[in-house]
Amino acid sequence: MNRRTIFLIGLVALVAIVIGIVVVMQAQDGGERYAGQPEDAAIPFAAGLDWINVTEPLTLEDLRGKVVLLDFWTYGCINCIHMIPTLDQLEAKYPDELVVIGVHSAKFDNEGQTDNLRQIVQRYEMRHPVINDNEFTVWGDYGRFGVNAWPTFVLIDPRGNVYASQAGEVPFEAFDGVIGNMVAYFDTQGELNRAPLSQIAPELESAPPRALNYPGKVMVDESGNRLFIADSVNHRIVIAALDSYEVLDVIGNGAPGFSEGDYASAQFYKPQGMALRGDTLYIADTFNHAIRAVDLSAQTVTTVAGTGVQGRSFAQGTDFPALQTDLRSPWDLAFGDGDTLYVAMAGTHQIWELDIARGVMNVSVGTGREAQINGRLLASELAQPSGLYYDEGNLYFADSESSTVRMADIINNSVIVVSGTLENSLFDYGVQDGALGVNRLQHPLGVTGDDNGTIYIADTYNSRIRVVSQADLITETFSGESAGYADGALADARFNEPGGLDYADGKLYIADTNNHAVRVIDIATETVSTVTFPNPEALQIDGRATLIASNAFAGTETLDVQEVAAGVGEIVFTLNLPEGYKINDLAPSLVTYTPAGNLTLDQTEFALDDTTLTVPATFSEGDAALLAAFELYYCEAVNESLCFIERFALDVPISVTADGDASTLNLARTVTPPAVAGTLGGF
Repeated sequence: MNRRTIFLIGLVALVAIVIGIVVVMQAQDGGERYAGQPEDAAIPFAAGLDWINVTEPLTLEDLRGKVVLLDFWTYGCINCIHMIPTLDQLEAKYPDELVVIGVHSAKFDNEGQTDNLRQIVQRYEMRHPVINDNEFTVWGDYGRFGVNAWPTFVLIDPRGNVYASQAGEVPFEAFDGVIGNMVAYFDTQGELNRAPLSQIAPELESAPPRALNYPGKVMVDESGNRLFIADSVNHRIVIAALDSYEVLDVIGNGAPGFSEGDYASAQFYKPQGMALRGDTLYIADTFNHAIRAVDLSAQTVTTVAGTGVQGRSFAQGTDFPALQTDLRSPWDLAFGDGDTLYVAMAGTHQIWELDIARGVMNVSVGTGREAQINGRLLASELAQPSGLYYDEGNLYFADSESSTVRMADIINNSVIVVSGTLENSLFDYGVQDGALGVNRLQHPLGVTGDDNGTIYIADTYNSRIRVVSQADLITETFSGESAGYADGALADARFNEPGGLDYADGKLYIADTNNHAVRVIDIATETVSTVTFPNPEALQIDGRATLIASNAFAGTETLDVQEVAAGVGEIVFTLNLPEGYKINDLAPSLVTYTPAGNLTLDQTEFALDDTTLTVPATFSEGDAALLAAFELYYCEAVNESLCFIERFALDVPISVTADGDASTLNLARTVTPPAVAGTLGGF
C-alpha cells in the first residue's frame, strides 16, 4: 500500500479530533479486559531497522512487564506534533511503568532519512525510543490493529498483548484513565516490571548546549538596524545588531514555560514567527498556542491572544475574544493593513487575523479541512500553513503539507497557487524547477519577497532556497542542492532544513534550522555567509558550557606525499590545543578515515577523547591514500564556559616502500580558538 493510499484511508481519523472518548480504549476496570476476552499478541519489531535513543534495539521480551505505547507518527504532521506534550505528560506520570516507542513512518522522503529524524528527535526533545520505519514495515505489521493514519496509537499490555488502538489526537485524560487502570491491575497480579530499561539512552542528554538551538524564523527591522531570531529550542528571542551581529538583548530566560514579565523572567515554548509594529514585537509562541507581545522600550512581555491551552478544533464564526480563545499552533505572523495581524494557524489549517486595536480574532482563509483547494478565501482548504509574507493586499503563505506556496488575494477574495503542485494532493511533492504546474517543493516553511516583487521560499525538506518570478511564476533553485553546511558561492552553499527567511536591503536572512545558524545571502555578490556573534557569551543560559562556533566546514588540506614502510603499522593523529583547552566531553569528537590503494584499516570511524589517536593499519608496497575527516569539540579546561567546534579534512597521499624507515603515518593539527571576550583566546 503506497503512502498516498495510506493517507486517504486515514484522512477522516486525522481530521476528527478525539474529545475524550477513545473508541477501543473503553475498559474502565483493567480486570474486565482479562476476564475471558481473546488476547492479540503484539508483533515483534522487524530486524534491521534504525533505532534512536537506545544503545540497542528493544524486543518484546525486553518490554515484558511494561505498559507499552506505540506512537505511529511522521515529523512534519501537525497532529503528531500536538501529541508530543501529551506523551511527555504520560512519561512523567508513569516513569517506571510506561515505555513510549515512536514508530516513525515517514510521509516525505526527507523525513525517512535517519540523520534527519535524529535531528527532529532532538528538536522536539524526545527522550523515548524511536524507530525509523521508513519502509512502513512496523506500520504494515500493525495494520490489522487499525494503524492507517498519522498519528495512531497502539497500547501493549505487560503480557505482550495488544490492548487497544486509536487514531487521532488523544487527550491526556483518556490515555491516563486507561493506562492508570492497566498499571493498577497488573500491579495486583505481580506482573508489572518497574525496573529501568538499560537500553534506553536519550541522545538529547549528550547533545551540547548551543548558542542557537534549532532557530525557526528570522525577522529583519531594517530601519531599526535589528535582526530578530526565534531561537526556538532555547525558547527565546535573540535581538542582534543588523550591521555587526552584536547581541543586543535576549527575550526569555531559556526555560520552556508560559509566563509574562521582563526579559529575564518571561518564558516561551518553542516560539516561531514574528512581526513588528512600531516598538512592539509580536511572537507566535507556537507550543504555548498563544500570541505574545514584547514592548521593546519597556522590555516587558505580555500575552495578546490565546490562553496557553491548545484548541481542539478549527474556528467558525467571527470576533472571538483574543485572550479567551484557545489557539492551535500559531506558526508565523505578518502584518497586513492597519491593525490586522495575520496568523498562520498551522494546527487548524487556516489563516486567522488578530485585530490589535479591538482584541478580537477572525478567520481570514480556510475552512479548517486539510486539503489543497483554491477558491474564495473562506471556502479554500489549506494544509498546515507555516510561513507568511504580506505585500499590498496579497498574503503569500507556505502551505507546508501540500508542498506549495499559495497566495490569498485579500482584495479580490481568492486563493491561487504560486509554486508547487496544482493538484488537490498532499502527496505531490519533489524538487523540480520550472513553470507552475511543473515545479515541485517539499514541505516549505518560509516565504518572503523583495522590493521588486520576487518571491523567495525556504524549501525546507529540500534544504534549498527557491526563487519565484511573479511575472511568469517560474520557480528556480536559488541556492542549496542537498542537506549540508557550506558557505561561499550560491551554487556551492548548503543548508539543512531552513525554516524561515526575511529580506532587507539586498540580502536574505535565513534561519538554517538544523545547522543551528543564521545564514545570509548577499544577492548582488551571489555569496552565502554565516552570522557570527562578536559577543556570543551573551547567549549563554545559566552559565552552561555553550557551543558557539558554526558548523561550517573549514575545508580539505592536501598534505605532501608521506613515506612509510610496508608492513603492519599505525596511524597516529595528534591534536595540538593551546594551553588551558581540552577535548569537550559534552559532545563526541569524531574522526573518520577513508583508506584507498595499498592501505587497509579494520575500522574507519573513531571517537576522539584524547589529543592523541592511534589506529592500527596495514601498508602494502605501492601507492596509497587516506582521507581523514575530523569533527572536533573543544573548550576551556577550567571555565568550560564557551566551547567550539572545528570541522576539517586532511587528504594524505602515501608512498609505501619496502625500505622505509617505519610503518607509522603521523598526522597533526593545531587548533586556534576564536578570539572571544571572556575566554583564553579573547581579551
